Amino acid sequence: MDVSYPQCDAPLPANEAFAIVGVNGEYPNEDNECLVQELAWAARSAGGSAQPKTQLYVTFANPGLDPRAKFWPTSNTYKGITPSNRFGKCGTKGGKKQLTLACSFVYGYSLGYDDVTIRGIERPAAYRWWIDVELNFSHQSATSQNRAALEGMIAGLKAGGVRTIGIYSTPSQWKTIAGSVGKDSILYGRSNWIALGRSTITKARQACSSTPLSGGKIAMVQIEAAYGSGTIDRDVSCT
Repeated sequence: MDVSYPQCDAPLPANEAFAIVGVNGEYPNEDNECLVQELAWAARSAGGSAQPKTQLYVTFANPGLDPRAKFWPTSNTYKGITPSNRFGKCGTKGGKKQLTLACSFVYGYSLGYDDVTIRGIERPAAYRWWIDVELNFSHQSATSQNRAALEGMIAGLKAGGVRTIGIYSTPSQWKTIAGSVGKDSILYGRSNWIALGRSTITKARQACSSTPLSGGKIAMVQIEAAYGSGTIDRDVSCT
């Protein structure tokens, strides 16, 4: 099962095999105010599957030059750290911020690094982390910009000590946001957590054998909360 800020006031079930907890609040740059309680609940998972009993997920975004965005980088440095950026140098032109692959990478890095360092996660290396990629969060029409930001998120998570990182999405949303991922990208070959929508456990198990998002393997399939579990999504292990 997976929970986040929408379940703050909801009763959480017992004896789930494993649980995935959302680190962010309503927006990617906000905290999940119930993180401590939900992590404690997840830690009591019964186990019995190949999945780690407690996992985490964080939200992807790429607002670009949207004036409503609270932050957009103007250099390759974030909080005193200058990560290796294969897209080049993020900077300004005529004193104005620029939407470039390099700046998208640094923005993604800022999200990932903050998720690990300021959201309240102790021992980040102890968990498997997932990046939640959905259309209802900010993203660019150019998939190359979103891929750069996703690579930055992975770099930021790793800089904070995370070791295992997978991708959560649906095939259609992933295609719209990330497009085609080349083998030269650190996105390629990562474990997938696929959202199936309203469905059944039988169909979820069948979806374990469907085409992965970016050359990886499908580790889990999510069934929408509307199927038999109130406000909490159910997840089926594929391993």
